[in-house]
Amino acid sequence: MTGTGHATELDALYADLAAAELRPLWTITEQLLTPTPRPRAVPWLWPAATMKPLARRAIRLVPVERGGERRVLSLQNPGLGGAPYAVGTLWGAIQCLGPHETAPAHRHSPGAIRFVLDGEGVWTTVDGDACDMRPGDLVLTPSMNWHDHVNGGDSEMFWFDGLDLPMVAALDGVFFEEYPGPGESQPEPAEHNVSERVHAAGTRYAVGTTAALSPRHSPLMVYRWTDTAAELDRLAASSDEPLLALEYVDPVTGASVLPTLACAVHRVRAGRRSAPVRRAGNAVHVVFSGHGSSVIDGQRFDWGPGDMFAVPSWAAVEHAAAEQADLFVLTDAPVLRALGLEREQVLDAPQAVTGTFVPHPRER
Repeated sequence: MTGTGHATELDALYADLAAAELRPLWTITEQLLTPTPRPRAVPWLWPAATMKPLARRAIRLVPVERGGERRVLSLQNPGLGGAPYAVGTLWGAIQCLGPHETAPAHRHSPGAIRFVLDGEGVWTTVDGDACDMRPGDLVLTPSMNWHDHVNGGDSEMFWFDGLDLPMVAALDGVFFEEYPGPGESQPEPAEHNVSERVHAAGTRYAVGTTAALSPRHSPLMVYRWTDTAAELDRLAASSDEPLLALEYVDPVTGASVLPTLACAVHRVRAGRRSAPVRRAGNAVHVVFSGHGSSVIDGQRFDWGPGDMFAVPSWAAVEHAAAEQADLFVLTDAPVLRALGLEREQVLDAPQAVTGTFVPHPRER
């Protein structure tokens, strides 16, 4: 059948399919099966100069208590239509705790990590192990581990929160429980940093990225910046690469610290530029020290200590530093690796810069 009669019947078919909550694949194939990933998240930078003053105002105005649970400012990527996620698979945020405050104990199925930016006197208790937190330290709070944060000092503390919450939510696997003890926090143990002493001898870093996979989380709950920096210095002495990459790993299995999240630190050498690379999977970068810039899909982002920026899946990214710079990097790499979806492409030449990211006037 051709002509007007055919068109009329085809329109009726589409109307009946819509009424039956069915979609014909032949009309949406190009939207679903794309030549390369098309993440909705866009490259973006959240300046510390904006976040920290707002966090300090929140410390003054918003109490930390049961129900509110945490004083957290989540990174909201403008490409995600209002979802409070840094990129499609990763939650990123700045969390702050004022002097002598306690964030109540709870647990949840999404796994989380904390990377300390500045402050002192705080510890996170993870299933009974109180882990002291200092700038540059990485603290794990794995899936369904009880955790609370206590500030026993006189100064505020700020840290980066990273979670696999968007992934777990997409799998309809989110569970949450409040601590059932007599108080809102776990009892402070007689000793702190037990896992650190038990696993002091294990290998805690892999050069580049690890290929190992494990369904378990690392038994080591805290990775110290002093150890990380020493490992970076050793690597720098034996390599002339413009960018040095270390992944934090489980000292027992050698796998990523959590089954769903990989944590790494990248050192960009002063006056050097890294090769542009595309990777399947999302990343959030947190500047720990130094100043420099990154070109992400042709757009330049200038950064300094405390800034955070998003690199969506398959976006080409390269880094340059005016001075030695250390970047903490959170990715979803273990999931892509486990599913056989990991892919990387090194570009032949630096990207042409088509624009420079300019923060909103209130963020300057």
